[in-house]
Amino acid sequence: MNNLFLSMALLVLLIWPIPAATARLPIAMHDLDVPGWTAWQFHTHTSPPSKEIQAPVVKWQNGGCFNSWCETGWYSSPAVADLDGDGTMEVIASAYSIVVLDGETGAVEWRVASGHDRSEPDASNVGRTWPGIVVADLDDDGEVEIVTAHSGGYVSVYDHEGYFEPGWPQLSNDSGYAYGVFNANAAIGDLDGDGLGEIVVPSDVHYICAYKPDGTQTPANPIYGDKDWGKVGVWESLVVELRGWGECNGVREESYRTNFAHGPAVIADVNGDDSVEVAATGNVYDCSVGHPPGRYNGVYLFNADRSRFQADGYDWQVLPVDTGAPLSEDYDVIENNQPNPAVADLDGDGELEIIYSSYDGRVHAFWLDKTEHGNWPYAVYTGGFYRFASEPVVVDLNADGYAEVIVTSWVQKGSDQTGKLHILDHQGNLLHEVDLPPAYGSPDWNGSLPAPTLANLDADADLEVVLNTAHSGFVAYDLPGTANARILWGTGRGNFQRTGSLPPGTLEGSVKRVEPIQAEPGDTLTYTIRLENAGPLRPGVHVTDTLPIEVYYLGDLWASSGSYGEESGVITWTGDVSSNGLVTITFGVTVSEQITMPHAIINTALIDDGRGNIWERRAVVTANGYAIHLPLIHKH
Repeated sequence: MNNLFLSMALLVLLIWPIPAATARLPIAMHDLDVPGWTAWQFHTHTSPPSKEIQAPVVKWQNGGCFNSWCETGWYSSPAVADLDGDGTMEVIASAYSIVVLDGETGAVEWRVASGHDRSEPDASNVGRTWPGIVVADLDDDGEVEIVTAHSGGYVSVYDHEGYFEPGWPQLSNDSGYAYGVFNANAAIGDLDGDGLGEIVVPSDVHYICAYKPDGTQTPANPIYGDKDWGKVGVWESLVVELRGWGECNGVREESYRTNFAHGPAVIADVNGDDSVEVAATGNVYDCSVGHPPGRYNGVYLFNADRSRFQADGYDWQVLPVDTGAPLSEDYDVIENNQPNPAVADLDGDGELEIIYSSYDGRVHAFWLDKTEHGNWPYAVYTGGFYRFASEPVVVDLNADGYAEVIVTSWVQKGSDQTGKLHILDHQGNLLHEVDLPPAYGSPDWNGSLPAPTLANLDADADLEVVLNTAHSGFVAYDLPGTANARILWGTGRGNFQRTGSLPPGTLEGSVKRVEPIQAEPGDTLTYTIRLENAGPLRPGVHVTDTLPIEVYYLGDLWASSGSYGEESGVITWTGDVSSNGLVTITFGVTVSEQITMPHAIINTALIDDGRGNIWERRAVVTANGYAIHLPLIHKH
């Protein structure tokens, strides 16, 4: 399976570091309803009652299908981007061929055969598409490229019009070889804090490799001796793991180890201490019997040095075990489950949970205390024909501070049934469940194997969810009432670069603006500061905004969370900015009547992230300016 390994490795190498223009998933701003607070008083925000989460509604279906059949969809999550810069979104998706669809209608804009581009309209596909579609500005020219990987070892890079970039496609050759990656296993992130990305790759053995950018292995903790990551076997028992080998004699401690053929890794700071961890899932088996059969899907949490996570009272040296036996591992019965982990803060406490779907027919969510809270795990299979669930996506649909989990499911072959779209609350309770379209044509089963993709496809403010189904093409659902949603893990492997990682929390993306930007003496100005955190919780953030002498505060300071106040012309705010969260601060002022000449009013806010970083954000108003009317020139 060296060709597939090459495909996955090239994919992650292509997109590090993530270009700033494409690094963040869309986050909608909150509509502002500003109460008239009194000046000189501090306030603490409490969340308004949450709005009911509405059921998804089919927007379009059978996208990319032909007259009487659809290509079989596998494990590739669609991507969404404005490819042509016209202000409307396209869906880029692939089962075998690569298809670009109009986001509003699902109509095909163009299609190319895998391994070929639009200069070869009659070409045949080289193979199925395995990992999710990547969209990123690879060459920093302001336009996104499309990256795809296929069976046979093909990796292609297209421009936004569907033509190959120079040097592509690439095919497996004698420049390298490896074995045993059967999923989008690789994750890329900065393990050691040097600003460069390491690549963590579980594979079809009981080892996890971690490579530096130059291809050398990352050293493991000295507790394992003089070993690198890739030479430390993953056993259920830490005693055996530290020894370095097990007897494989049928005694559990000596025999239970984990194969990662279908088990990806995720890189994220799970406890908000500015150090990243590696979460991974795999198939635990008895090595005295062999693999398969599996016993259960194991979940692991490692420090950056490969030692098992232990911090803040949490201890992963002893693992969660026996999470659920497989319903089936035979893809002739039902297509294989891929236990891709997602990480997100479900309950708003600033710590990340590990959520994954297992071959036991359930969706699991583990907190850092190694237990499943509330009504987790959630069962998509409750008897009868088998049903498996996809990689989860995580989103706070109604902006109440608690996240929802969305998965799709698929069913057993020969069942003449279809999968579902499932929406769960943060405690694992079912909110909505709708049937996916039936198979289009002759297939005797349907469903959706890859993670859904969350994005806004059209001109309204609400999100849509886009699916790659097995036998009904690409399908989109409207998610009504989600204009203020916060996307925490929005597509397969977390982002459209498919890195399997969350960036560290940073407030660098925070902004400040003012309306209007031109004013007369006595006019009212409204300032808005938006604190935007692209990663884990940022506790203890402090904002200071000293008002310029040319304006007078109106006493209407408001913030969507935290504590805030004004004294002697100084606006202050203190609080936490949640994981992938947004805080809005707004206040009004009037322009001094004493301004008689054109004058620039400069207002500066200082944002202290509590970690030694201070971000300065300015807004400028031109007061009492002169209008300049330029001539209108007609070209004949």
